Order: sequence, then C-alpha cells, then structure tokens
Amino acid sequence: MAKTTGTALALILALAAAPLMAQTTEEAPKTEEAAPADATSTEYPTGQDVGAPADGTGSTYTAGTFESWEQRCVRTESGADPCQLYLLLKDQSGNSVAEFTMFNLPQGSEGPAVAGANFVAPLETLLPAGMTMQIDTAKSKLYPFTLCTQVGCIARIGFTAEEVTALKSGGNAVITIVPFVAPKEKVELTMSLKGFTAGYDAVVAANDKADAAAAANGGAAAPAEGAAAPAEPAPAP
Repeated sequence: MAKTTGTALALILALAAAPLMAQTTEEAPKTEEAAPADATSTEYPTGQDVGAPADGTGSTYTAGTFESWEQRCVRTESGADPCQLYLLLKDQSGNSVAEFTMFNLPQGSEGPAVAGANFVAPLETLLPAGMTMQIDTAKSKLYPFTLCTQVGCIARIGFTAEEVTALKSGGNAVITIVPFVAPKEKVELTMSLKGFTAGYDAVVAANDKADAAAAANGGAAAPAEGAAAPAEPAPAP
C-alpha cells in the first residue's frame, strides 16, 4: 500500500558582516535610535494568518487524546466548541490508509440513529462494493459511499443506541474495503476501541454544551460533523 509523504524546502540566507571602517575625526551622522530596552512585545506584532479571525474562530484543535483516539474541536465565538472523535486507521505495515470520525447527533434528531460517523477511504477504493464494519463478533453491516472529494471517498454512517453501547463495550471493530485495482482482494482495517468510551463521552459533553450555547443565542445546533477537516489518507494498494 503506497504511503504519501510530503517534502519541504528550506531557504538559508547567509549574511556577511561589512568590514569595519577606520574612525575619523568627523562625527558620523546620527541614525534612527534603536528601540528602548523597555519596549513591550505589543510594539512588535507577530502578525496573523491572512483570512483567519484574530480570535481563532473556525480553527480546529485537539482537546484531548484517549489511546489512539483524538477529541478534535472547532473554535467558536461563544467558547462552547463542537467536537468529534477522530481515529487514523493504518494497515498492517503501519501505512496511513483511512480516517474515521464520530459524533453524537443533537437530542431530538429524527430516526433511529443517535450518533453519526464519517469514514474517509482512499480515492482508489471500489465504490460499488461499499464498506463493511464489524464490531467484535457481531454481524457485519454494509454502508454505501456517499461522495468523493480531493481527500478521499466518504461513507456516512448512522449508529443506533445499541450500536454505540456495543462500541463502548467492544474490543475491536474491523472495517473492510475493496481496492479498485484489485476487486477480488479486501483490505481489512482494525479499529481499536480502547479509549473509545472516554473519548466519545467527552465529545458528547462538549457537543451538548455547544448545543445549549447555540440555543441560548437563538441559533441551530452546533455542527459537530464539521468540527475537523479530514487529512488526506494514503491511496489503496
């Protein structure tokens, strides 16, 4: 399985010191005085990313780690930030292959699902085969891919309360996809559930707080699903 890597180029500027000139009897012209020793750092702003709000609103950050799981959140003006649970899936060789993010749905949502998830597979995945997920020894479930973007193809998953409980009490879940170039083969990705319970409960608490803050301001529920943009997974073999 190919593994994507990035390259970076560093540009080094060499500065040569000018030779010292002999002192003359004439007084050298005065130049602009250097900043006083007691100058504060506010006089030397470090700048900010172009297009980014000064307070960081809309930026993502990791609020906590739970074994291999991460609680990723997006900053909001209210300070009550929506979050989701993130896991990077690797193959047996340690190559990054896919991503899995999960979040609770707002209370009162229609349908049997109480939680949602996005699974991002490589672009070279055979889409008609869908993806299957098996929690421990339970029966596998098949999910279709919804769309593809530059970062990969996404399958949207809904979990019932019973399935969330199974994830919390489980040991591992196995996700299976089929490579486009090898339709007779299967790629199995083991998703460790160690740390899942603590991570998911932290996400639920953060999202409930964000929903309450949004409701108090007369807005809609906080978009936990968009709490963090997925990184680009490596292509399938």
